[in-house]
Amino acid sequence: MQSKLKDSLFFIAFVCGHKDTTIFVITKIVIYLYRKYLDYYCARAQKTMSKTMNTPERIRIKDIAKMADVSVGTVDRVIHGRSGVSEASRKRVEEILEKLNYQPNMYASALASNKKYAFACLLPQHEAGEYWTEVESGIHEALTTYSDFNITVKLRYYDPYDYRSFAREARSIVEMTPDGVLFAPTAPQYTTPFTDELEKLDIPYIYIDSNIKEAPALSFFGQNSHQSGYFAARMLMLLAGEDAQEIVIFRKINEGIVGSNQQERREIGFREYMREHHPGCRIWELDLHAKRDGEDAQMLDDFFRAHPTVKNGITFNSKAYIIGEYLQRHRKTDFNLMGYDLLKRNVDCLKEGSIFFLIAQQPTLQGFDGIKALCDHLILKKEIARENFMPIDLLTKENIEFYYNR
Repeated sequence: MQSKLKDSLFFIAFVCGHKDTTIFVITKIVIYLYRKYLDYYCARAQKTMSKTMNTPERIRIKDIAKMADVSVGTVDRVIHGRSGVSEASRKRVEEILEKLNYQPNMYASALASNKKYAFACLLPQHEAGEYWTEVESGIHEALTTYSDFNITVKLRYYDPYDYRSFAREARSIVEMTPDGVLFAPTAPQYTTPFTDELEKLDIPYIYIDSNIKEAPALSFFGQNSHQSGYFAARMLMLLAGEDAQEIVIFRKINEGIVGSNQQERREIGFREYMREHHPGCRIWELDLHAKRDGEDAQMLDDFFRAHPTVKNGITFNSKAYIIGEYLQRHRKTDFNLMGYDLLKRNVDCLKEGSIFFLIAQQPTLQGFDGIKALCDHLILKKEIARENFMPIDLLTKENIEFYYNR
């Protein structure tokens, strides 16, 4: 359009007989009018960019091409930063893009590219029905939701009570060189060598369940473990009564390893609250063996025989049902137990009254959102929040059904 205007100006100048002066004056006038026209066109486009529900309708590339008086191909090359565009045309297109606050349709671009994306997930080993089953469910749900993007996921598993197992599986993932990684980290000293290798390969990674401050990931999905433990202590002591003199922490441990960073940080938060508000309360510890379940009943027998006045306890892992089912078998109804996660056996104990409180942390959502974040970052080029905390949901037998039916 500008070239046509320029030809017209030369003709006017020739007719007027004062070529230089006339061109200068009329050029200024036409540029001014062109900019006014551009402002008007952009404003009109923005006003009409709405549907019935006030949802913005995407401006088409051919609309921009018409406004800039260039071809659709030129606009496409400018948007994607390719060569083959004159400086004048590029400037006009960029000016219009800026005025319209144009955002490329990355979803359509991703579909058109037909590129395949391979993700890797590293989770603790688990049995059907356990906590990590729900995380996997969320991962598979996300795969279905984003199936248009040609995503595949390779799942690997490590023994949460064996750091060497984590290191071994982490190495296998590095050798796969996936496009992105979603994993539940173990202790920092064993997690950081893995993340260092991923960073060398420029592979984005996301944490679920627990966060490692020493090696910041692209994003984290999970509870604030410390705050969760602090909150749990407050709820347990409200249940126990202000005059409670002793409580017990139940753990599952193998060779000194509790199985997750989450559990360690929950206990740190729990003990912090107790120091601040109940410094005189005695905290007992009972460490059940993580790989010898057959010993649990005897160890619980021995503990309650030795500590008959302990009436309140908590476990920071997802296996509160071990204690809950023991309490049911022994008809021990004078003990208040608190635990984590909505495993079926935990929920059954909650409904029967052998567990008083459960704290939920939405594992399915963690798995789903982790895969979604990788898609948003790698495919749709969106900004991803660094920390995404799950709510700390406190459940009892009175509200559990409403929670399930949300």
